[in-house]
Amino acid sequence: MYMKLGLTDTVRYCILILTLPALVSCGNTKSATYFNGVQDGNIQSNTPFPESVIQKSDILSINVSSLSPEASLIFNSPNAAGANAGAGAAAPVGYLVNSEGHIQFPILGNIRAEGLTKAQLKDTIVRSLVEKKLLIDPIVTIRFVNFRVTVLGEVNHPTVVTVPNEKISLLEALGLAGDLTIYAKRQNVMVIREVNDQKTIKRLNLNSDELFTSPYYYLQSNDIVYVEPNKAKVASVSRGMQWVPIVMSGMSLVLIAATQLRRNN
Repeated sequence: MYMKLGLTDTVRYCILILTLPALVSCGNTKSATYFNGVQDGNIQSNTPFPESVIQKSDILSINVSSLSPEASLIFNSPNAAGANAGAGAAAPVGYLVNSEGHIQFPILGNIRAEGLTKAQLKDTIVRSLVEKKLLIDPIVTIRFVNFRVTVLGEVNHPTVVTVPNEKISLLEALGLAGDLTIYAKRQNVMVIREVNDQKTIKRLNLNSDELFTSPYYYLQSNDIVYVEPNKAKVASVSRGMQWVPIVMSGMSLVLIAATQLRRNN
């Protein structure tokens, strides 16, 4: 004996089949929050603010001043190279660190910059200017023109962040990228840093307070932040691939039921 189903009953079964994948999923709120278990109070952080190391392809603004402004002018000319460029030109302003890790400095010629901090490069330039008796009591100021960090992965707006003041924390970078998505693996955020042609990878756990005492709390120029997807994201993608045959099966049931009703009438 067979039970005859109407169109309404068939539609109900189809809806039940389509909603089953959503009913079996569950989430853990602890894994979706920052700094679980952190209590009110002070966290000692003795980590000094790291000074970025100069790399190849960096662009440096180097300003030289002395008791003789006329004598200092030649050393500042690259900083104004783009000032007279046309509206359509985007000439870089500053000293470019070439593929060999050097900058071309007026009169002094090739100066090694790669692998040095700004302070170390400043000392090198000041010492050379004094030894060659080009300037008296020179003052050298160096800044990164292209200080930037890249944020990729499970963030709402993957982006390259330009940092004019040369100081940015990991949390600030994630905020500028629109914060982490609900699918981000907060206990495994990766920071990729390159120094002297060697890449260093550090994984940080944002579910704990270890970030506050980490030397990677502040990012350096050219750092890359990558946020991995969690298991829920992988599962959701897999379920999405399963929806196609389920939807097709549901549509087939509806069509069969409609055809059967017409025949019975």
